[in-house]
Amino acid sequence: MEKYNSIIWDLDGTLLDTLDDLRDSVNAALTKFHLPTKTKMEVRRFLGNGMLALVERSVPDGQQHPQFQEIYSFFGSHYSKNSRNKTRPYKGLEKVLPELKALGYHMAIVSNKADVLVKELAEYYFRDVISVAIGESKGIRRKPCPDTALEAMRLLHAEKASSVYIGDSEVDIKTAENAGIDCLSVSWGFRNKSDLQASGASRIVDTPAELLEILKG
Repeated sequence: MEKYNSIIWDLDGTLLDTLDDLRDSVNAALTKFHLPTKTKMEVRRFLGNGMLALVERSVPDGQQHPQFQEIYSFFGSHYSKNSRNKTRPYKGLEKVLPELKALGYHMAIVSNKADVLVKELAEYYFRDVISVAIGESKGIRRKPCPDTALEAMRLLHAEKASSVYIGDSEVDIKTAENAGIDCLSVSWGFRNKSDLQASGASRIVDTPAELLEILKG
C-alpha cells in the first residue's frame, strides 16, 4: 500500500452515517403526500445512486407517480435543512483522517449527493483534513461513471497508479473500476460484507483502525 498518496472517499456510508437524516427526510416527504413511510433498512437498501434514485425507490410507482416531482422537491428542501441533525462521522475516523493527512495523503470526497450538500457537509465535518469535495451537478455524470473520481484526481494532481478509492457499496466498486484505480471496500456502511463480496469487492476493511494500518503499509 506504500504506493498510494491520494485517497478518493465516498461520503454516505463511508465517511458519514447519514442514514437517519435521509430516512427522516424521505418519511417527511412521504407523510406530506399521504404515502406509506419506509423503515431504516428499506432506505438503507435504496441508497447509493443519488437522491433522485432514493426518492424514486421510496415512492409507489416511482417517477410514474403523478406527484413525483412535488415529492422529490419537498424531500430536497427538507433534507437541505436537516442534513446534520443526526449525521455523524463513523466512529474512529476522527483519529484516522488526521493521521492520514499527517502521513502525506491528499484526500477528496466524491458523492452522488447534490454538489452543494456535499461541499457543505465536507466543510462542516472535514474542513481540516479533506481539501476537495465533488457531488452531483449538471455536466458531470454521477457514479458509477468515473467523472467525479477523475475530476477529484485532477484537482489533487494525483496519478491513477497512486490513487485508491474507498467506499461502502457496489456503486463505489464499479466507480473505481471505471476510473481505473484500486478500491478498498468498507463494511461499516450501507452494505454488509456479504453484499460487498457478491459485488466483487477485491478487499474489504472492517474498521477505520484496520484501514489506517493498511494505508500505512
